[in-house]
Amino acid sequence: MLVKNSSKEKFFIKELIEAIERLNMENIQSKKVLEQIVQLFASNTERIWYKHWQVINITKHSKNW
Repeated sequence: MLVKNSSKEKFFIKELIEAIERLNMENIQSKKVLEQIVQLFASNTERIWYKHWQVINITKHSKNW
């Protein structure tokens, strides 16, 4: 979970935007190339997510979100 408006959320979004901007989508000539780009995007997104996520244990004593 990323806490809304937290610094971790801001860094996650910043890194995700940078990863999208780095994708080379100018010359997609085949389905295979498109699949590689999509796979790279998925891998980058997962890597960035796990870098910034944090586990939150919700118990009966937790505040309501």
